[in-house]
Amino acid sequence: MTISMISKWEKLQKAGSSNIYFPDCIYLSFFTELLSTVLRILEFESQPEGSGDKTCEVELWDCSGDFKFESCWPALLNDCSGVVIIFNPDVPSHLKEIETWHSMFISSQGLQDKQCLLIAHHKPGSEVEDGRLPLASTLSRLPLIHSNLEEEPEDVRHAFCKYLGNVVNVMSESREREEMSIIT
Repeated sequence: MTISMISKWEKLQKAGSSNIYFPDCIYLSFFTELLSTVLRILEFESQPEGSGDKTCEVELWDCSGDFKFESCWPALLNDCSGVVIIFNPDVPSHLKEIETWHSMFISSQGLQDKQCLLIAHHKPGSEVEDGRLPLASTLSRLPLIHSNLEEEPEDVRHAFCKYLGNVVNVMSESREREEMSIIT
């Protein structure tokens, strides 16, 4: 499965070098000191929540949310199974920008809400309280987690595994519907 991840690196890098360790020893550096150019692709196997002992192969297409790369975004949508949007809730412009990302990456592809995940990354000393974001109505339906990797890295990992399980379930249901339509 391919997951597109959009992040606002130039703003988030000021949070310092924070890392997320996902299952199976996968190391993803979301908030590095280096700016992402257009794209990084991370491939790994994971055992999504609810999949029993089954593993799945994941391609995480980590792209910059910088609008100077907007012309490259359509290429990321091909065969995309899900979208993760990471933003800094302390930056008011991010709340508007994620509406654009939603339109471009989620609405235009007809993805279901459970194929999407919003991550509001809180820097130490953040003034925004968890759960109190003024999101647009189209965004308020999407799963949202608040991350503070210095205090609760396991919560982020668990939420991501649950999200992967949701994406796998949607893909399985879609494949079953397609197979049934061929049979009937």
